[in-house]
Amino acid sequence: MDMITWHDFEQVELRIGTILEATEFPEARKPAFKVRVDFGEFGIKWSSAQITKHYTLDELPGRQIIGVINFPKKQIGKFMSEFLVTGFADENGDIVLAAVDKPVPNGSKLI
Repeated sequence: MDMITWHDFEQVELRIGTILEATEFPEARKPAFKVRVDFGEFGIKWSSAQITKHYTLDELPGRQIIGVINFPKKQIGKFMSEFLVTGFADENGDIVLAAVDKPVPNGSKLI
């Protein structure tokens, strides 16, 4: 594992946002959803998330998640991902979302 400095960590914009909408993403190579997330003062952004094993489209809206919002946009097929959804792989390699256990204002930075 490479060590980083505090300055390195401060450069990563890990922000909280609330999922407004989740839709199917049938064009994705691996099963995924498209999510539209409100990051407060940083705007509403779209991303894809390979979270289909643990979540349904109906239960995602309203959830707060942690995203990296200062990566360059990434083209995924015909879709442009605007941030990185964060999560952890379970014992089967399926993604569990990184989230908070109490509501915080959208756009808040992980510190």
